[in-house]
Amino acid sequence: MANDSSSGHYIDGEWVAGEGEETFESIDPATGESLGEYPIATPADVDHALAAADEASEKWRAMSYIDRAEVLWGVYHELRDRTDELGEIVTRECGKEISEGRADVVEAAHMVEWAAGNARHPHGDVVPSEIASKDASMRRKPRGVVGCITPWNFPVAIPFWHMAVTLVEGNTVVWKPAEQTPWCGEVVAEMLADAGVPDGVFNMVQGFGEAGGEIVDDPRVDTVLFTGSAEVGHEIASRVGGEPGKLAACEMGGKNAIVVTAEADLDIAVHSAVMSSFKTTGQRCVSSERLIVHTDVYDEFKRRFVDLAESVAVGDPLDEDTFMGPLVDESQVEKFGRYNDLASEEGANVLVDREELGDEELPDGADEGYWVGPFVYEIDYDPRSPKRVLQEEVFGPHVALVEYEGDIEEAVAIQNDSDYGLAGAVISEDYREINHYRDHAELGLAYANLPCIGAEVQLPFGGVKKSGNGYPSAREVIEAVTERTAFTVNNSKDIQMAQGLSADIKTEDD
Repeated sequence: MANDSSSGHYIDGEWVAGEGEETFESIDPATGESLGEYPIATPADVDHALAAADEASEKWRAMSYIDRAEVLWGVYHELRDRTDELGEIVTRECGKEISEGRADVVEAAHMVEWAAGNARHPHGDVVPSEIASKDASMRRKPRGVVGCITPWNFPVAIPFWHMAVTLVEGNTVVWKPAEQTPWCGEVVAEMLADAGVPDGVFNMVQGFGEAGGEIVDDPRVDTVLFTGSAEVGHEIASRVGGEPGKLAACEMGGKNAIVVTAEADLDIAVHSAVMSSFKTTGQRCVSSERLIVHTDVYDEFKRRFVDLAESVAVGDPLDEDTFMGPLVDESQVEKFGRYNDLASEEGANVLVDREELGDEELPDGADEGYWVGPFVYEIDYDPRSPKRVLQEEVFGPHVALVEYEGDIEEAVAIQNDSDYGLAGAVISEDYREINHYRDHAELGLAYANLPCIGAEVQLPFGGVKKSGNGYPSAREVIEAVTERTAFTVNNSKDIQMAQGLSADIKTEDD
């Protein structure tokens, strides 16, 4: 299965090859084989897309919520009808096992369903005024052109986190998919085109960071929505922050942790830790790379977690019996190896080292793929001498066990000792511990007795501290793609002011 002929960029209602001659390949991370060739957008291509979005903006925003949502319902049905097909493409391009590939598409459908369904719900707020003769309300208006830059690890779901609400709210879009997953980007664009999105309302350009930079810097773009690495997200936020009236909502990475207290149910604890650490081969922004475990249950937890890390099924991501597929590309393999070496240099006691898998563990034809297994170690925590492996995001199945003594306050202090604040979980049967964690963990996404992965679209998604400055998902993306207007109407022939301010006009004759 491969994409034998790329359609190119989708701009102003047409598939175009673009102005440039350079191309890039989509690579199957399981085999190293090419899945297709795609054009690299030039500055002229991005300009063409932005001009189309800008031109289409006024007519699109003039349509009703309901009419705009009807277009998205067409996309919803496409996602539902083609879940298996697109789920396989997701797995082929980014390497996550097939149930995750399908779940990626289902999550996209849920996001579109939420956004389109919300169009028929009440909008805005009626707000009481101090003055009885005044009616006050709040309503939203679209911002205009929205630039969307999305990652490879959720190549269908996250684009719709960005675009579904954005489009229903009356904005136009220029989207750059991740360069690792251009085939997914092309299929998403086909769905939007087939659903009847008007020309110029949705545009897609393929390529690398340079194309994304053109979108970020263009004055026609009113909002930038970004999901990806902290380094790129902070650069985008810095560049956009210097432009008055322009917004950037960036959701970035994390150094996520699971706290296992002395009151934990260890069945739940081990299950949650394995899911959080090894699903998507540790390549979720919410994946757990730190397991903070109370000394009373540490040895038993370690034994059970290590047993599973040594035996978790790594293999063909298209096989239903696989738990972990490959990493996405060679650069991730190299980064994973560097941090594994660093853990040893920083004094770790390595418990599981499956960095280099044996031939018998690899599926047939996978010699050129990007294969690794779990790397697990235990390491001392010392706030006076921070260890890089407990501070820096790896984005792979690289997991540190940290033993702690004391109460929940100590565990939360260890978790919070990070520049990041995206996701985390506490495993405990004591509601007081759970409530303390809820109130004091410095996180955007917190869970109790669950993995720290698996967010749902009707909830906000995003982090604090280094993990983000905005929530580019269902509930909260609306804040970044709309302007709010407070509107007050006087129903009286007289003018009265709030706060007791006099409305009398006084002249020198008074």
